[in-house]
Amino acid sequence: MLVRFATPIHSRTRNWRFSHKPLFLPRTLQMATTQAVSKRPTCPSCSKPVRLCLCTRIHNPGLHNSVSVTILQHSLERNHPLNSARIARLGLKNLKVVTVFDVHFDARFVIRLRDPNSQTGLDRNGSKSLSFGQVGESRETQKLVSEYCDEGESEFGLFANFPKEKNNSSLIHSNEQCNVGNDIVMQCSTGGPVITAAIGKNGVIISLSHTWMPQTHCKNSQFDMILGITEARDALAEGFVVQKLQKQSSKGSMELDEHVEFEVEVHSGSVLLFPSQEAVSVGDLEAMDVKVKNLIVLDGTWAKAKRMYVENPWLKLLPHLRLDLDKLSLYNEVRLQPKPGFLSTIESIVYALKAVGDSPEGLDNLLDVFKSMVGDQRRCKEERLSNV
Repeated sequence: MLVRFATPIHSRTRNWRFSHKPLFLPRTLQMATTQAVSKRPTCPSCSKPVRLCLCTRIHNPGLHNSVSVTILQHSLERNHPLNSARIARLGLKNLKVVTVFDVHFDARFVIRLRDPNSQTGLDRNGSKSLSFGQVGESRETQKLVSEYCDEGESEFGLFANFPKEKNNSSLIHSNEQCNVGNDIVMQCSTGGPVITAAIGKNGVIISLSHTWMPQTHCKNSQFDMILGITEARDALAEGFVVQKLQKQSSKGSMELDEHVEFEVEVHSGSVLLFPSQEAVSVGDLEAMDVKVKNLIVLDGTWAKAKRMYVENPWLKLLPHLRLDLDKLSLYNEVRLQPKPGFLSTIESIVYALKAVGDSPEGLDNLLDVFKSMVGDQRRCKEERLSNV
């Protein structure tokens, strides 16, 4: 806080008085002060300014979509005025939003198998999944990985490479056991980690260990190589739980503290909507006898979405779905679209649900709401330019 002294400050050589002229604040501070004073009231449901509220435009809020939707939302995207995930959140009942942060130091992933007969949030023994503050079991896993991967070895011996299998969609059934070395046999039903990994910034894999193969190179291993193992592919097909832990600097300290960023339950029948080289069409999924039950979508600018994909390598364990559309996004007037076919989050969700056969009445209305939101933004932009 800036203050002005009312009394003079005396010096042995010269008396100085602080000027009573008004203080000139830096422009950025002036803008922040003005915004704080004149902040517009916002709708608590859609987070838009009240005069631009989207809630009343949705004719049938909470549509029942039989194919569930999980949105992995970049942390900087939630409050963007053009973020379309808010429409999906209001318009669809069977939907979850998970906030994902960039990796600035390093992150760790712990993956456990999910019992298809268990309740959400429960492991295969019926115990509750790790909460956001419970990382005891995960810390032991981190210790195991860090101790044995420093020199290219793990507790289970040297690691070996597997040929990459592009068809990552053939996830079918679960095995009862996971063999780990000659003397170690881990029962998958224990609910313990089956995959542990540590990555650095930009998705560089520091270490990777899994129970199905004791021999895997830490430096050269990739998540999609795990799918080359039949037992792993079958077990992961029944669903799994992913926990991401990330290190952050503490206030007033140079030390990094680890915290749980998210824990996501990936159900059987989950596919990732992302146009990777391995992505296939809906027709290809049907030919592979893959029934889509859950759609995972990345929410962010194209650059942010690519970074989320790279820094969350567990996504490679899922079949990848692409939409063969040559449409211009409704975004194209106000937000950069890399090329035709690159759509907003809500457009991608609506078209994907239709493609897999889930089209509840009123689904197209969500696109109308998005179109009106883009129109609002265009008018606001024109008003600002006219006032310059």
